[in-house]
Amino acid sequence: MTRTLSPLFRPLSIRALELPNRIVMSPMTRSRSAGGVPGADVAEYYRRRAAGGTGLIVTEGTAIGHPTAVDNPRVPRMHGDDALEGWQRVVDAVHAEGGRIIPQLWHVGPLWGAMTADVDPALTPMRPSGVWGEVGLTSYSDEYVARASEPCRAMTEEDIADVIAAYAQAARNAREVGFDGIALHGGHGYLLDSFLWDSTNQRDDQWGGDLERRTRFPAAVVASIRAEVGEDAPIFFRFSQHKQQDYNARIAQNPEELRTILTALADAGVDVFDASIRRFDAAVFEGSDLSLAGWAKKLTGAMSMAVGSVGIGASLRENRSGSAASTVDNIPELERRLSDDEFDLIAIGRLHLADPSLATTLRDGSALPEFDRSVHEATLT
Repeated sequence: MTRTLSPLFRPLSIRALELPNRIVMSPMTRSRSAGGVPGADVAEYYRRRAAGGTGLIVTEGTAIGHPTAVDNPRVPRMHGDDALEGWQRVVDAVHAEGGRIIPQLWHVGPLWGAMTADVDPALTPMRPSGVWGEVGLTSYSDEYVARASEPCRAMTEEDIADVIAAYAQAARNAREVGFDGIALHGGHGYLLDSFLWDSTNQRDDQWGGDLERRTRFPAAVVASIRAEVGEDAPIFFRFSQHKQQDYNARIAQNPEELRTILTALADAGVDVFDASIRRFDAAVFEGSDLSLAGWAKKLTGAMSMAVGSVGIGASLRENRSGSAASTVDNIPELERRLSDDEFDLIAIGRLHLADPSLATTLRDGSALPEFDRSVHEATLT
């Protein structure tokens, strides 16, 4: 039985971006770009998903042009002629298949050093207040947590201005090589998120204090990008309650606090809120079964994108210790929520690794692929 009439296959327009369906490839770090330059294998990796019918591809996190943006030299960057030439080949390959692709711009902020211990000790991690954040439920090693918990100097006004400028330049670079929009990683304890979280932002100036002021820095980054890319390009913004430092952390204790954050970002130019959570259908506030993506749309009127454990019985964190994850057909629940306009898009990560033609598989009503961590994350092909 085909799913051609499924809400998954309704087209969607976001500013000048026309999508043939609601299926998005979620960003997943690959560490396959030696020297930060995406090669032919990266182009082929994304081309296969475009050829498989995925409506929109969001790339792996990509470093902006700031010294401490990313600590892994195999993570691609969105600056430098060599890297931009590599991305040009990626974009051209995706477009040749009729696909659409946007880069996720990334600055790891307080989590500098998490991907590798071999970082330049002369460089200072970008932290709003110089602190790593309160340690809670985390998958990081005790060794890294102890090292990262050492405080450093807080970001200066010059640091803040430099980072904002680097985001704007990266967005300009992305548009010049043909990307169809921009995505920002503003969750998981990384730099933009660290200004929102009161455990990492303890400033008492215009960039910190109450929740409204803690939102100013990520909003300023969004506004700088909107000014750079103009009115045609959509901006996606990934946000989360949880942090890598503490999976139980929250930036908003209730819907009104979430409204304060997301409304400021929407006003600055965000078109789509990418609500990162372990399960796309998980309720987040007491008294409602609305998902995080559902709340984002309800509170702002902007579009939203859900993500988390589509077709899989275990969340990514729960699956870390195992290999094969149980396949669960939660597609009917996903379709129900899409039909109810709870959210507009669904980002799918692990099943896109298991099946590059996932969108075609879903459209044809074929059996869901099985994700095996030991196979699919090891190759990331």
